[in-house]
Parts: sequence; C-alpha cells; structure tokens
Amino acid sequence: MNDVKGILEVLCRNADIAEKFFAIETSILSIHNFRDLFEKLLAEIHDRFSIPRVWIAMTEDNDVWRLLDRMTPGGAFGEQLRIVDAKAFGEIVGDGSAPILANEGLERFSCLLPEGSGHIPGSLAVVPLTYEGRAIGSLNLADESPERYAPGMEVSLLRQLAVKVSICLSNVMAHERLAMLAFRDPLTDLLNRRVMEQVLRREFDRAKRYGTELAVVFLDVDRFKEVNDRHGHDTGDEVLKWVGSRLVAMSRQSDVVARFAGDEFVVVLPNTGVDRAYRFVDRLQTFFLSTHLAWEGKVIPVSLSCGVATAAEAGVTDAVALLKKADERLYHSKNSKKE
Repeated sequence: MNDVKGILEVLCRNADIAEKFFAIETSILSIHNFRDLFEKLLAEIHDRFSIPRVWIAMTEDNDVWRLLDRMTPGGAFGEQLRIVDAKAFGEIVGDGSAPILANEGLERFSCLLPEGSGHIPGSLAVVPLTYEGRAIGSLNLADESPERYAPGMEVSLLRQLAVKVSICLSNVMAHERLAMLAFRDPLTDLLNRRVMEQVLRREFDRAKRYGTELAVVFLDVDRFKEVNDRHGHDTGDEVLKWVGSRLVAMSRQSDVVARFAGDEFVVVLPNTGVDRAYRFVDRLQTFFLSTHLAWEGKVIPVSLSCGVATAAEAGVTDAVALLKKADERLYHSKNSKKE
C-alpha cells in the first residue's frame, strides 16, 4: 500500500512539473521580440520553479547575437545575457544535443556565469539552445543545493523546453529582422530619421526630468555632390557607409547615431554638455582630415561640417527645437567654409 502511495505521489509530482513546463512553453510561443522572450522565459522559470538564478549564455559567432548586438548596442539585457567565447562554449556543451547537469567541478563552467559573478553555485543545469541546427547558446539554471541538478537526473522536460525555446528564437529572429527594416536605414544600417526623432524626444524628456545634460551633433559630408559627380553614385554610397561606420566607432555605446537624410547624420549624446560635445566634434574632424577612404583603387578625401546644440540652451524647449538649433549651426558652419 505504501508503495502505491509513493508511486502516486511521484506521478502527481511529475505531472505538476510537466504542467509548469507546459505553462512556460505556452507563455513564450507567441512572443515576437527578444526582450519579451528573455524576460518572460527567465521570469517564468524563476517563479514557477523557485530557481534562484536563471540566465542565458550566447556565443558571438551566430546570426542571433549579431542581430541582438545591432538592435541593443551597449548590452541592454544586463545579467539576463552572458556573451561567451564560441570555442570555450563548445568545449562545455559538445554538440549541444543534451542538457548538462553538474554539482562538482563547476569552475569549468565559469565562462557561462553572469558577468562579474565570482560565486560558484552548488549545482548547475546547462540547457543548449540551437538556431538553424547549431548550438548557439544555453539556458542556465543555478541553485545553491548540490542536489538540485545532480548528474543522472531525468532531463527529458529540459530537453523539450530547449526545443521550444529554440523554435521561439527562430520565430523571433524572423519578426525582429522585419522590424529592423522599419527603423534602420538600408544603406548605412544606422537608425533612420523617424526612430532618431523618437529617441531624441525620449532623451530630451529624460534630461529635463532629471536635470541631466544632452547634446546633439548635426553633420553632413562636405562637397558630397562632387563625389557623386566625379566618382559615381556607388562611390558616394560607399562614402556614406564609411562615414556612418566611423561615427559609430567613435561614439560611446550610450550615444545614438542616425542617418537623417541624404548626406546628413545626427548623433545624440546623452549626459553630454557643450564642452564635451565639441571635443567629440574635434575628434571627428581630426580623424576625417587625416584619414581618407580607399575604395576600388580610389582615395576619396572626406570632410564634415558640424553643428552642435544642447538641451540647456535658452529657447530650446523641446526636442524639435534642439534639433533645429543644431541644424542652424550646421548651416552656418557650411557657409563659413564657402567664404
């Protein structure tokens, strides 16, 4: 009789676990963006199973991370996402065909632990995630108890969850790629004007609310029409792509670089006053004066004109006025070069 009771208890417990996994899978299958996918998945696992630490690790050598990095420069996912070396990851998960449970020698998993975490848990479950048939990362569950994820425990439900999460990754990738087309400039891959204006409004409101600094730099390429006329529009396109890439490379992760229109660009500089903004412009000018674009056997000199404005200036009452002020100063800068 006791055996029957024990069996029933095990069956009920397993049914409860299976129901929780099913609820998690159901909650994520309709999600179409990375932020909601990560937040929902990790929160559901944490809450339903009372797991102290849940996060995702991902290698840098895959399309999922490349898209994530383009969308969220600066690591917007925080401790939810750990980026790991692909070789080190491969040495841990092998072909990624099965979850790994460990409660001894966990130092070998240190590259998977959240950034800055020196604490080694009592036990760990590493659940490989795949995209297009290849392991690109893992869902990681950690507990202080060595018994929580002991080797030899049943992992079929974890394996099933990995399949569902991997399917979600594919779905989210498809939707996010379409979304990228709506807010990225197709030539330079920078944010487009519409999105930049939304970002600028948000940053302006934040600067006014918290009393922080905000600067905008409006730029355009000098004599760009001459480049097109002399070298052709393909070369002109290459100039725009090169300028855009250099602006991104010379900006901070918190800055926002956008193509405004034609040969015009805008850089939004949060937490930046006028002196620091002009130092940024000086660095840009110095770089472009000393470095020319080499493309298809041609050496193309490129220079920029810039206009700087800050949210603290008199008469700058909103984001539109701030951008207009920077545009006016760009206009004066270009005219002064013609004199």
